[in-house]
Amino acid sequence: MSLVDTNWLEKNLYKVKIIDCSWHMPQTKRNGFEEYQKLHIENAIFFDLDKNSKIDTDLPHMLTDIKSWEKIISSMGIRNEDQIIIYDNSDVISSCRCWYNFIYFGHDPSLVHVLDGGLKKWINEKKSTVNDLTKTISSDYIANEKKELVKDKNQIDENINVNKFNVIDARSWERFTGKVPEPRKGLRSGSIKNSFCLPFSELINEDHTFISKEKILDKFKLIKFKLDENVVFTCGSGVTASVLALAYSLIDIKYMPTIYDGSWSEYGNN
Repeated sequence: MSLVDTNWLEKNLYKVKIIDCSWHMPQTKRNGFEEYQKLHIENAIFFDLDKNSKIDTDLPHMLTDIKSWEKIISSMGIRNEDQIIIYDNSDVISSCRCWYNFIYFGHDPSLVHVLDGGLKKWINEKKSTVNDLTKTISSDYIANEKKELVKDKNQIDENINVNKFNVIDARSWERFTGKVPEPRKGLRSGSIKNSFCLPFSELINEDHTFISKEKILDKFKLIKFKLDENVVFTCGSGVTASVLALAYSLIDIKYMPTIYDGSWSEYGNN
């Protein structure tokens, strides 16, 4: 199961590695690390989605290389056998992108989970938080890159004609249909030809928990594509695409999350 609830985590705080991966859209003018310093779940380590991504590109938080990933995760004191719980305090449920990154780099999917409801639900339930930085002891993490779990622009373009996989976009209908401008400057409006739209927000409750598996299945059925075919998720920059990927993993336990990493930040670049 890709999700764990707040009560389970409260009982297992010292048995797992906890990661705060709060990331916010630039226009919100919020800083995930600054908020983490003010309060976070005890033992949580902060994961900076921007700094821990590919650095020699203009595209936001693209997957880094395997050696850099091993260095990042080793510095966090995480070992290959660790059970990991990731949470966020973000409106775009950014913890899912960190979840995807770990699976892409070969961490056992059964050991990587997202906290359902994140910090918002944790605080609303009056569970304890701290503001001291978690101390870590470096490990020797070994990654195993799963390159089949990412698509590039050439593969997306080729697929328009051969249709080997379905592309589902997590952005809003207004952005998908080009009725509103993109929040990032320099991007045209619109969507990838022949792609489908399922706004990630339709799968998230007000308290930041995921809707039920039955409702998730209903949402995907409304798109009217075959659920047993290959699926690739996209969005604006690869964050909310991961929200859809996690949701899909709840209704298809064999599914391995597959993302178009460049997403519309690359595809919509003028």
